[in-house]
Amino acid sequence: MRLERKCFKDVDLSDPFFGSLIRSYSEFPIWFARKAQDSAYVFTNDTGAIDGFLYLKVEEGVVSDVDPALPAAKRLKIGTLKINAHGTKLGERFIKKIFDHATYESVQEIYVTVFEEHASLIMLLERYGFIRRASKTSANGVELVLVKRLQDHHDSIVARYPVVSLSGQRAYLLSLKPEWHTRLLPDSILKTEAADIVQDVSHTNSIHKVYLTAMRGVDALRSGDALLIYRTTTDGRGAAHYRSVATSVCVVEELRSIHSFPSRDAFLSYCRPYSVFTENELSSFWVSKRYPHVVRFTYNIALKKRITRGEMIEEVGLDPAAYWGFLPLSHRQFLDIIRKGGVHESLVIH
Repeated sequence: MRLERKCFKDVDLSDPFFGSLIRSYSEFPIWFARKAQDSAYVFTNDTGAIDGFLYLKVEEGVVSDVDPALPAAKRLKIGTLKINAHGTKLGERFIKKIFDHATYESVQEIYVTVFEEHASLIMLLERYGFIRRASKTSANGVELVLVKRLQDHHDSIVARYPVVSLSGQRAYLLSLKPEWHTRLLPDSILKTEAADIVQDVSHTNSIHKVYLTAMRGVDALRSGDALLIYRTTTDGRGAAHYRSVATSVCVVEELRSIHSFPSRDAFLSYCRPYSVFTENELSSFWVSKRYPHVVRFTYNIALKKRITRGEMIEEVGLDPAAYWGFLPLSHRQFLDIIRKGGVHESLVIH
């Protein structure tokens, strides 16, 4: 299975995948041809057939072809979104790509038009904070207009995503070894240049993550706490002062003890969909109980610039003698680090 960006001209419109779009939108083939040089995300299955298509476009100004009109703003429009789910996490992967673009482009909101018959897609969008704001009437019928305003208040961590709220919450640095970091956070693979999260098209990407650890202090975590992910270095190619870096911002959804699961099957069912570990590794952990803390969190933001241990000590004031496996951060320290990492202030409520 592959998720990649392709020019429209390189996508086969005769694929049966597009049949329902052509039936719903009579002008779709003409529009598709007009977009020949534009690009979209295309997900193909193991047989090479298309199972997902996502086209995004940045707009500025009033959206006047909906009722009521949407006031002037910088927006990300979801021009086309169609998924053949087949029980995969593809919908979530596409949702993450949408938010990756929204944060990268520093837009104020995202919107999409969708026919009410597509109940599962509407449910997915509403889970991540999209709200029915308007309707659009055309020759094709009446569509709902769903809008996600990034600064809207949501009590739910998931509906608030990708925005991180520090209000009433704590912040921690959580260290990951390189081999786990790469498997867990594919957008945040260490590179010598600044990260470009928009170009990463790994199909292993997902919003929700599950990680197991035995690090001391982790049992203090609670829902809503912010995590600054810190990639350690163990390759011997450079001192940690320069090569260990902060890479990502996440938010804790839930902390569980491995002992809270009544059976191996219950443990696997909880961890397997979002864990970096294979089923064999998870089964081994279940038997040994080596990693008792099971942390589920949302993967919110990849820092555009990696911040080194040295910078965090010399410029932010972190204690070099402290235990950096799991380290409490003040709100000021957390904010200073992510600002240095190029995270837009609008993505953090404090």
